[in-house]
Amino acid sequence: MAIWRRKPAPGLLVHSDQGAQFTSREWAAFLRAHGLEHSMSRRGNCHDNAVAESFFQLLKREKIRRRTYRTREGARRNVFEYIEIFYNSKRKHTNNGMLSLVDFEERQLKLEKAGV
Repeated sequence: MAIWRRKPAPGLLVHSDQGAQFTSREWAAFLRAHGLEHSMSRRGNCHDNAVAESFFQLLKREKIRRRTYRTREGARRNVFEYIEIFYNSKRKHTNNGMLSLVDFEERQLKLEKAGV
């Protein structure tokens, strides 16, 4: 979905842990087919997952804790709405000047265009 929506330039670095899905031939072929560069750190580097762990902790706390879904589709839709409608575009993040991720990215693009 990220490739379809964002259309990254060739050479974009994709970092992962050493899980089986990221060490497979299929994953390597997928990355090559899209011109993406694979990055993987050494085994047992627990800090690699810090960003993902933080995100999933927020997702659980802010959206899905104490919630029961009647269908898998209902759960999928609820998580999608949290990420796409709230987390990326509205939720303020302390590590980027209290901007939403979308606002931070727009600011970075303006600075790049201005040559800053």
